[in-house]
Amino acid sequence: MNHFCLRLVAYAHLVRLDKPIGTLLLLWPTLWALWLASGGPPDVDVLIIFILGTFLMRSAGCAMNDYADRDFDRYVLRTKDRPITSGKISGKEALMVAAILALLSFLLIQTLNPLTKVLSIGAVAVAIIYPFTKRFLAVPQAVLGIAFGFGIPMAYAAVLGFIPLEAWVLFIGNIFWAIAYDTAYAMVDRDDDLRLGLRTSAITFGRFDVLAIAISYGILLISQIVVAQLTHLNHYFWLGWSLALVCALYHLRLVSSRNRADCFQAFRHNNWLGGFLFLGIVLGFALS
Repeated sequence: MNHFCLRLVAYAHLVRLDKPIGTLLLLWPTLWALWLASGGPPDVDVLIIFILGTFLMRSAGCAMNDYADRDFDRYVLRTKDRPITSGKISGKEALMVAAILALLSFLLIQTLNPLTKVLSIGAVAVAIIYPFTKRFLAVPQAVLGIAFGFGIPMAYAAVLGFIPLEAWVLFIGNIFWAIAYDTAYAMVDRDDDLRLGLRTSAITFGRFDVLAIAISYGILLISQIVVAQLTHLNHYFWLGWSLALVCALYHLRLVSSRNRADCFQAFRHNNWLGGFLFLGIVLGFALS
């Protein structure tokens, strides 16, 4: 029984049940899109499908990421005790977990329209590809942004049956948001990644890392303004947007130190930024 419990704990760590920040960073853009596409609160069944799907796909992505990085994680201080690296779970088991979770996510959307189902295939493909991009792309965080933003076109497809211009503006903004927060995250492991020959935006941007994060936040916040104009959100939108701006400035102050703990705190605090942008969208419809 004790062995069984230890296995369950290892699987829970594999899919990061103890670290929900990744699920939240994936969920916020999906919620933005659902509210915008619906012109307010979406249908409850669609909302539940996307919340569960977000959790399943993020968990599958974590398992896939650990499998892809199994030969590198042992040399990185932050990741050396992950389940595969520490031998608690085999690589094949991780692949099996990722496949099962992705399948469950696909089964979840079978009640939605064909366009949403087609887009889900692309979402799975990007989730599989992303962990390997750190070997050859200068800014793999852009691929992460695509993976974490796939819920945007899927949400519009599910609600409207097509993908309007505003969805693509939102999608592009989310890519730059991912570059911002994951560059802060990559700054934590920069020394280890350099030693292992991996590529990250923190390495590529070098001494311009903070500037790159600032520009990325700027593009995100501008994209939100454009979307607000396209969807005719009222002036209460600016309350959430302004709070998100304060968050971005706080993050820039943290990463300017280039201290590992500060950079990691900036990364984790992005949950608030995404939540405040969601608040702006909700208020932009609710108080009309």
